[in-house]
Amino acid sequence: MFKINKKDEKTKARTGTLSTTHGKITTPFYMPVVTKGAGKYVTFKDLDKLDYECFISNAYLLYLKPGLETLKETKGYHNFINWQKAIFTDSGGFQLLDPTFLLSINDKGVSFRSPFNGDKHFISPEKLMEIQNTIGSDIAMVLDHLLGPNETYQAHVEATNRTIDWAKRCYDSHKNKKQLLFGIVQGGTYKDLRNFCAKKINKINFDGVAIGGLAIGESKENMYMAIDYSLEEIDENKVRYLMGVGSPEDVVISIGKGIDCFDSIFPTKMARHGVVFTMNGPLKLGKQKYRDVHVPLEKGCDCYVCKNHSKAYLHHLFRVKEPNAKILLTIHNLAFMQRLIKKAREEIINNNYESFKDSFLENYKPLD
Repeated sequence: MFKINKKDEKTKARTGTLSTTHGKITTPFYMPVVTKGAGKYVTFKDLDKLDYECFISNAYLLYLKPGLETLKETKGYHNFINWQKAIFTDSGGFQLLDPTFLLSINDKGVSFRSPFNGDKHFISPEKLMEIQNTIGSDIAMVLDHLLGPNETYQAHVEATNRTIDWAKRCYDSHKNKKQLLFGIVQGGTYKDLRNFCAKKINKINFDGVAIGGLAIGESKENMYMAIDYSLEEIDENKVRYLMGVGSPEDVVISIGKGIDCFDSIFPTKMARHGVVFTMNGPLKLGKQKYRDVHVPLEKGCDCYVCKNHSKAYLHHLFRVKEPNAKILLTIHNLAFMQRLIKKAREEIINNNYESFKDSFLENYKPLD
């Protein structure tokens, strides 16, 4: 299912192959977020051209619309959207941070409000497995209890214990043998809770282990420490998935720690706000200084946008609120993430990851 092909000699970075029902995925990799069955300002054709091998969708929202009956009729989500590469589905746990979604939570499960019509829905670990089994994603995530960084230690204790209990219930009720199942580690930024949760989750025979509950407002220092605390108790032969983390610098640092996969709305969200990624740092393209700059977003980038358009033109589109600006900047940022990940893989193979990481972080300047 997962094979490590090469380990960097000076760091914990590694590259490998994750085998799924819909193909093999080379690690490390970054997944775009396709929340409701479509990416924002990007098509599946674009993702295919950019060589993305998988993306992640929200199981709870797919359960609401188009609904399980529709997905049964089409024999799964892949057929419904006509995408025949790999798909992850998350549990909807991130919605626990959104008061417009969350109604209540207890040991049995979570009561959510539908964002479409306000109806109440109760999701237990067993129900979530039924949903994801029907969706037919290649990798399903367990139900976990996610808390914000400002909650008390005791609240994190309760959420951590609940996460472990729910993980066991998800594992016991998971029926789709073609679908991989990943556990999730919670515990805030507390070393004892992260160690404890990771140890318990690691003992369950999951196909991979995710680290959740980060990049939601805690400091960078605390986030990196929480990653380390979690990794201390996760077997190296399991896929390690860092959920919701997608800034270029965080990805590069985390690969060096031994993380294999990432998902995040960050690259595409930044594009919609006029922020584009380059190897020298992000650019805020709406600034007046780009009005007459008739060169590509980044020299050496071979994406469609850089091959065909200038900073000046893209600045113009963004300033006049032309929707094509969001499309083009999204394509560039997704192309950048792929280029960055592929470069990371090359440097791991060449036993040069530490030098690559240090050089990247030195050159990647803060937002201009």
